[in-house]
Amino acid sequence: MSCRLVAIEDQASGRGSAVSFTNCRDVLILGIETSCDETAAAIVRGPDETGVDLLSSVVASQDDLHARFGGIVPEVASRRHVEMILPVIQEAMGRADLDWDDLDAVAVTVGPGLIGSLIVGISTAKAIAVSRSLPLVGVHHLEGHIYSASVGAALPLPAVVLIASGGHSHLVLMSDHGQYTVLGRTLDDAPGEAFDKGARLLGLPYPGGPQLAALADSYKGKVKALPRAQLPGSLDFSFSGVKTALRRVVEDGLDEEERPKVAAAYQESIVTSLAERAVEAAEQAGFLPLVVVGGVARNRRLREVLEKRAGAMGVQVIVPAPKLCTDNGAMVAAAGAHKFALAGPDEIDLDCAANLPLASWGEPASR
Repeated sequence: MSCRLVAIEDQASGRGSAVSFTNCRDVLILGIETSCDETAAAIVRGPDETGVDLLSSVVASQDDLHARFGGIVPEVASRRHVEMILPVIQEAMGRADLDWDDLDAVAVTVGPGLIGSLIVGISTAKAIAVSRSLPLVGVHHLEGHIYSASVGAALPLPAVVLIASGGHSHLVLMSDHGQYTVLGRTLDDAPGEAFDKGARLLGLPYPGGPQLAALADSYKGKVKALPRAQLPGSLDFSFSGVKTALRRVVEDGLDEEERPKVAAAYQESIVTSLAERAVEAAEQAGFLPLVVVGGVARNRRLREVLEKRAGAMGVQVIVPAPKLCTDNGAMVAAAGAHKFALAGPDEIDLDCAANLPLASWGEPASR
């Protein structure tokens, strides 16, 4: 099935264009995600003016596998992907009650990520595409996170996007579908990485980020953020300073009763940095809507601070459902559906790259 995207002038907002999808409502896309340690597949239908419909989503986590190492081991991750990729895809197809002949295209994450893990996903997607004569669509992992907000709802474009996850921290101006301008990024750790490192300093089990957030949320007193890097005139992030501040607190001695308070102070520093930069970017862009995605978007305190700061300035905040914030196949399928409609499929010799930069559709990614 073919579909096309038609631009329509948006008279109401005066901000760019709205889109009208023609013959896209019944297009079915399989999305495959294996960029790190989750083996995931999903089926979406669409897109149309209300985003895409999610028919099924299956995620096989490797948390238990890597817990004994205290972090992700790339070779172990890629071997588990080999074991799980076909069962996960088959389960996603079964939950959607679809046969292979029902699919219209296959979308797959092509980077960035662990190269061994990426190879498993793209090799599987190519095999399916060739054997079933299906178009192949390559999806950048970050744009996958962005399009997670299009599951069940249209993206409010143009918009400013905060991507906050274990490996990424970006502020992006998205002027239209597939059109990205990076406004800021982390200078050191990503926020999820900062959460995980803080959890290790506090002696919390793997995966540490959610454990630290839960410990922080258990503290009900007044919270004073730990010292953090100040970057005046910049939309970049830095979390190394607050990590150092936490280490000093721990090294000075920390009893069990103080741990929730210190965890709350550490969390407050990270979420305040994210919220300040994100709202500032939305303001500079003309009070555009703020879309917040990535694993750290699940953080309760981050959502709370963003809603308060953005609300005071009249900036709309859009956050996907928590299950769509962490790595999953639905976000890849959603991004692939929009890219297939607007830009068409990629060639079958599509490659993957561990350090793939974010680039607009139709533009080469500079290495």
